[in-house]
Amino acid sequence: MTLDYLRNPKFLIYPKVKVITDTGYQGIQKIHNNSELPKKKSKKNPLTKNDKKNNRRLAAARVVNENVIGMLKRFKIIADKYRNRRKRFGLRFNLISGIYNFDLP
Repeated sequence: MTLDYLRNPKFLIYPKVKVITDTGYQGIQKIHNNSELPKKKSKKNPLTKNDKKNNRRLAAARVVNENVIGMLKRFKIIADKYRNRRKRFGLRFNLISGIYNFDLP
């Protein structure tokens, strides 16, 4: 998903939903107020311990979602264009998600 896609008025993120992204989505805070980005360091302004801790917290929250997306791509449900009946997409998506949730420790 790109930032241009998020700017599309047809795509709606509810204001109460918290969006946690990586630094590739700089500018999302102009579109969605309830979003968090990791802080970047610069030569003049190194990160404080608190900033580093916050960045680790954001990364830990994001890695869970990234792992689920990777699993769905392994089943090719979102990696390629879906070429079957559109009615069955939701069913198959839910079945694969159920398999993943069943396998959780």
